[in-house]
Amino acid sequence: MREAAAFLLLTTISLCACAPKAGPPKAVALDCSQSFEALKGKITAQPGLVAAPQEPTEPYRTYSTADSRTSYFITQPGAPAHLAILMQQAVGGQIKNTGCAYGDKAAYEQLMAYLAGLKAGAK
Repeated sequence: MREAAAFLLLTTISLCACAPKAGPPKAVALDCSQSFEALKGKITAQPGLVAAPQEPTEPYRTYSTADSRTSYFITQPGAPAHLAILMQQAVGGQIKNTGCAYGDKAAYEQLMAYLAGLKAGAK
């Protein structure tokens, strides 16, 4: 009986050791065909998403994935570019900015330029 239990324990341990490690969950991709509220809800419902503290001087909320490879910037009411959602990803050693403009397109372009400036300042 002991030998069978020991065999079962060793088999279970070796099977667990061979199982592939689960990586971090894949970040939600931007789908601009969805409404602002639907996409915002999908982004903020991701497991492991971390909200940055609200900065009173910034016109958006920032959320990052647990591995910090993806950040989302969601505009707040009153922001010039509102309604907009932007995504910044670390891809192949580069920073890639994408987004969905639902409101004022010129203000959205200014917000994208602002993000690009943040990227340049981080180098």
